[in-house]
Amino acid sequence: MKFYIDDLPVIFPYPRIYPEQYQYMCDLKKSLDVGGVALLEMPSGTGKTISLLSLIISYQQFYPEQRKLIYCSRTMSEIDKALAELKRLMAYREKELGRREPFLGLGLTSRKNLCLHPSVRREKNGNVVDARCRALTAGFVKEKKLAGMDVELCDFHENLEDLEPHALVPEGVWTLDDLTEYGQKTTRCPYFSARRMLPFCNVIIYSYHYLLDPKIAERVSRELSKDCIVVFDEAHNIDNVCIESLSIDLTESSLRKASRGITALERKVAEVKQVDAGKLQDEYRKLVQGLREADEASQEQQFMSNPVLPEDVLKEAVPGNIRRAEHFIAFLKRFIEYLKTRMKVLYVIAETPASFLQHMKDLTFIERKPLRFCAERLTSLVRTLELPIVDDFHSLQQIATFATLVATYERGFVLILEPYETENATVPNPVLHFACLDASIAIKPVFDKFRSVIITSGTLSPLNMYPKMLQFETVMMESYGMSLARNSFLPMVITRGSDQVAISSKFEARNDPSIVRNYGNILIEFSKTTPDGLVAFFPSYLYLESIVSSWQSMGILDEVWKYKLILVETPDAQETTLALETYRAACCNGRGAVLLSVARGKVSEGVDFDHQYGRTVIMFGIPYQYTESRILKARLEFLRDTYQIRENDFLTFDAMRHAAQCLGRVLRGKDDSGIMVLADKRYGRSDKRSKLPKWIQQYTSEGAANLSTDMAVALAKKFLRTMAQPFSLEDQEGISWWTVEELKAHQKSSLIAAKSKDDSMDFDIEEDAKMTP
Repeated sequence: MKFYIDDLPVIFPYPRIYPEQYQYMCDLKKSLDVGGVALLEMPSGTGKTISLLSLIISYQQFYPEQRKLIYCSRTMSEIDKALAELKRLMAYREKELGRREPFLGLGLTSRKNLCLHPSVRREKNGNVVDARCRALTAGFVKEKKLAGMDVELCDFHENLEDLEPHALVPEGVWTLDDLTEYGQKTTRCPYFSARRMLPFCNVIIYSYHYLLDPKIAERVSRELSKDCIVVFDEAHNIDNVCIESLSIDLTESSLRKASRGITALERKVAEVKQVDAGKLQDEYRKLVQGLREADEASQEQQFMSNPVLPEDVLKEAVPGNIRRAEHFIAFLKRFIEYLKTRMKVLYVIAETPASFLQHMKDLTFIERKPLRFCAERLTSLVRTLELPIVDDFHSLQQIATFATLVATYERGFVLILEPYETENATVPNPVLHFACLDASIAIKPVFDKFRSVIITSGTLSPLNMYPKMLQFETVMMESYGMSLARNSFLPMVITRGSDQVAISSKFEARNDPSIVRNYGNILIEFSKTTPDGLVAFFPSYLYLESIVSSWQSMGILDEVWKYKLILVETPDAQETTLALETYRAACCNGRGAVLLSVARGKVSEGVDFDHQYGRTVIMFGIPYQYTESRILKARLEFLRDTYQIRENDFLTFDAMRHAAQCLGRVLRGKDDSGIMVLADKRYGRSDKRSKLPKWIQQYTSEGAANLSTDMAVALAKKFLRTMAQPFSLEDQEGISWWTVEELKAHQKSSLIAAKSKDDSMDFDIEEDAKMTP
């Protein structure tokens, strides 16, 4: 269908549109017109991605600026889905317009997912794939080959050299599979093809980290123009992504590997000084001119990922005491030995970067300034020495990155040294956490650089927390309801068991046998009642293990097994993938299955349980973070002191967004149906439920907000019987979608209403003017 929003013609690839989709597009256009940051919460399963793409592609094609769209998502599956939607949209536009528009849409992911080299692609570790790829594609390797030396090059990469960058990939929309197939057909590397084509794309779809992690963004995204439109989809956890991108953990193992790396570096420097001392002299001369002059390597062949330094630092000359290779190596050795000494303490230490630097200076006389240049200086040296990046060098790079970060940032970070892995451990296994506490540091360059930024998801409530945490002003902040012709999902709160005992996952009560039994009875009853798939979520892996063990001894799992197969999510990604495959097979073949999962785990974030794969989702308890974590305590203290966000407010916000994310897994479209169960007495309080997204609150009736297990099961049976009846949207009163004619009628009535409102305002102004003496 084709319709207008103001003067913008929008092409939408479906014959009907939901009212919330239309409103979403209208607000999206307003935010693009004005520029700035928009925060939009769109219900799960209502076509958020296609609405967003339809509006922005229409905007791109209509206005002469032709601004690039940078679409960021969280997981590989979400990136694939967005590319598939874009491909469908562009095919529809071609059919509707009768011509093919000049357009290129690409997805970008890691070398591991796109590599075609026969031996490299077999590697399972992403770091190993990256290292081997660089060893086969680096400029100095090609020079050795041209000099007649026996070295291996990647043929797929070499086949790119004869083509102009803009000719590597033809126009169109290329999914990751399409790109890989095209690379195999043309024997050209899909990873480097996509990297080189980024400047010529209309739409780029990739992971958050390509923009938010400064170590990656500097190599991949720094050439993007300021007029790009940036979209962060599924952005409910965007603050955590920002924090993780600037946090580092150091262990004794990583220090040992770094020591081996520095020894190998020292040997190589000695060799080069004997064979070709001019290399090191040339590097020294460039370092005197500053880091920007020293960085002559191609961005795509950069050896190491470095944190971004402020522009004024990059223009400085590298400090004299680390310019010479041997001096820099001695400097790093001293720094690593200091870190090893710090690791020997037997009590917890928490300190600021300033305190850490002062202590180090007092003991080792290491100054702050040379530390700031460590990451870039190491990259320059490794590139000059033409070294392959192996595991020991990755650890050395981590140490250098830590040195740069700790010397660059004074505010918003904390260092926590924990000598034991757990509180009950008896053998020391120290870890030094360099933890970022301020999510706004990583995202600020994005807000500063790009004119329009859209932050969107199905579970952003409460919306007002994000501007506080990420420090931005919104031009649009909206949460949309969901229009349904009939209630196709049933949210309900179970506050007590059949025996009327209140249920809760509160730490002091969670091991109470009566609560464990009541939770088990909920699982049994819903296993009996629910057809096909049932997904249950728990606050943590520890609680999941504990409660499953108790259920096993009580015979509850044996009872559930009579009705459904039982599968469990684990921290191991491969085990969880296998469990998901088995779960889906059981749902399809009629056996039915229960999947016991964890909030914040893989299942809760990137897996959809549409139709028979998820007829019921149960959230056992409230998924609060582990409040004894020292890093979390430091972050809560920082948020309270810096941004006036109270600890309890943040913890509740964080728990409720993850609970909502779990509930949203079961509803993936308006033709889908499911039951959402919140099993904890604390959900019965209105202040907790008010933190849920508007579209969930909208269909949570007061009668379903304080139920016993028996009452909940009775409601569920009634709901499932209703959903089993034949249903035609056309036969129902109430509109859950609009055709193009109905949309035009709605727009016309809205214009009339707006005009009459404006006329009445004018009349009031005139009357006021008459009465003014």
